[in-house]
Amino acid sequence: MKKLFNEFKNFCSKGNILELATGVMIGGAFSSIVTSLVNDMLMPVIGLLTGGVDLSGLFIPLDFQFDQYATIDAAKAAGVGTLNYGAFLQAIFNFLIIAFCIFMLVKAMAKLMPKKEEEPKKEDRKCPYCKMVIDDEAVKCPHCASELPVAETAEA
Repeated sequence: MKKLFNEFKNFCSKGNILELATGVMIGGAFSSIVTSLVNDMLMPVIGLLTGGVDLSGLFIPLDFQFDQYATIDAAKAAGVGTLNYGAFLQAIFNFLIIAFCIFMLVKAMAKLMPKKEEEPKKEDRKCPYCKMVIDDEAVKCPHCASELPVAETAEA
């Protein structure tokens, strides 16, 4: 138990928990902004295009008497359970918009960040006799069984 506590203390002291908490708080704020964007800006337009259908108000009454309940609230007032698939579709739509916004943000940040310089790729060592690729530490070619010159095996 003491080891677990020490690991947790080390985790907290490295700053990871502060970064995690900051990310969660920003994510929550970002989520509320996107929810407002979806509910207040996009869904009215989508409702207009679909003939006034309110996606979040779509439901199936579990007594399957579809013509008796105009809204979810009316069905709940009558004591009937509802399957609110419209709210689920709304949540999926919110998720897709949040995921797209995060994707665009990460893509923009990647362009702003300086690129790491790649180390030049070291050329493969080849046998001077058969010209096949061999390991840098090889003293004998595994392909042609030639003894390799000593000077080539010593790497600086």
